[in-house]
Amino acid sequence: MLKTLEWTDAGVRFLDQTKLPTVETYVTCANYEEVAQAIRTMIVRGAPAIGVAAAMGIALGVCEAQAATVDELRPQFERICHTLAATRPTAVNLFWAVRRMQGRFAECAELPVAQLKQAMVAEAQRMYAEDIAANQAMGRHGAALMPASGGVLTHCNAGALATCGYGTALGVIRAAIEAGKKINVFADETRPFLQGSRLTAWELMKDGIPTTVISDNMAGAMMRLGKIKAVVVGADRIAANGDTANKIGTYSVAVLAKEHGIPFYVAAPFSTVDLETRDGSGIPIEQRAAAEVTHLAGQRIAPEGVQVENPAFDVTPARYIAAIITERGIARAPYESSLERLAHTAAVV
Repeated sequence: MLKTLEWTDAGVRFLDQTKLPTVETYVTCANYEEVAQAIRTMIVRGAPAIGVAAAMGIALGVCEAQAATVDELRPQFERICHTLAATRPTAVNLFWAVRRMQGRFAECAELPVAQLKQAMVAEAQRMYAEDIAANQAMGRHGAALMPASGGVLTHCNAGALATCGYGTALGVIRAAIEAGKKINVFADETRPFLQGSRLTAWELMKDGIPTTVISDNMAGAMMRLGKIKAVVVGADRIAANGDTANKIGTYSVAVLAKEHGIPFYVAAPFSTVDLETRDGSGIPIEQRAAAEVTHLAGQRIAPEGVQVENPAFDVTPARYIAAIITERGIARAPYESSLERLAHTAAVV
């Protein structure tokens, strides 16, 4: 299984996703500021991986802190949490992870500082293991929804590289293939950062899963030709009504799937569900640097001075989503009630 990130004695070690697929190299972050920078620059990306990375960054910062008492440590801890929480705005897993680490700190506030530090590291490592188990459970739930054979389209990367291992959308595909289904994958290249062609294709080929890369504007044509039997994507935030934020371009894919009668599925851990956000209009959308659009592999491909829009995500309305697959089970419309029900359901992992 790919190790997207891991806790080591030297710091938090990340597979540098900005260098894939041509170079497989790792970056070790020795302090929490370096972890924050790794999240901002997309060395690590994908909502579940970002959440666990932030938890490990917080644990690393706590371990580094020079404090003789918990009272001395507390303001440093809050500064560390604020730094990690400010890295990226859309992925709700990030804020879930920060809140969970804050809760664990509060639970351990009566312990000696050395024991509290150990508890924070253990909590981050527990979240790492839970993410892998959740992805595998999600895969088992979602495999039944995949076609017995034929093409499955995915957008961006929601695989092992976006998580701590196995993957969300790609975990569903992996589980379906392990169950004997004859699936081949169509991977949208996913402009402007090319997570589909660089990352999804790379990790699926490592697993020997038949994969075809298409440019984003080919999806409709592939559907019309009957080459796509289902679509499965990940998510960065799912509102209480089922509206889902995912990588920019996902909305277009969902509309095309609806037009062609193709089921469109979202796979995400329940930590991605934000029941406090009523609908998609309340999801903050990250705006990224213009250079991601105007440049490709360091080379300018657009006129200098041209205006650029570069939202990292778009929101797919719930009406286009056939089902939301989580480790706790499958939610279907109306999502207000099905997601609320899953909120009170224990995960079977």
